[in-house]
Amino acid sequence: MSELSNKGSNGRIKILFVCSRNKRRSLTAETIFKVELVWDVRSAGTEQSARLKVTAGQIGWADVIVVMEKRHKERLRQKYPEALAAKPCVCLFISDNYEFMDPDLIELLREKMREHFPAAGPA
Repeated sequence: MSELSNKGSNGRIKILFVCSRNKRRSLTAETIFKVELVWDVRSAGTEQSARLKVTAGQIGWADVIVVMEKRHKERLRQKYPEALAAKPCVCLFISDNYEFMDPDLIELLREKMREHFPAAGPA
C-alpha cells in the first residue's frame, strides 16, 4: 500500500484510529497496536461525547487515518476537508457491536489491518 512509504521521522507509520466515541473500537485498536515497532498509533472519536474527540491536529499528525465505518470517514471529510484532502483514509468496516478489548474485536482488528498493511501488519 502506498501509505507505507509515508513514515515519520523515526521510520514508523503514524496511524490515527477513529470510531464514534473512542471508547471501544478505536481505543482497542490503539491499545493492541501501540506495541507494534513499525507503527505509532493514536485514537479518537467523531462524536461530541467522544472520550478523546478528533482534531485537525491529530489528522495532521497521522500518515494514515483508519476509520471503523464509512460514516466516520464522511464526518471527517465534512469537518476537516483541508486536513484530510491528501491523507490516505482506510475503512475497516467494523460495526459497533463489541466491548473494549473484546477478543473477537481484537481478532477482527488484526485481520483487517493485515489486509490493508500486509508488509507491516501485526503478527
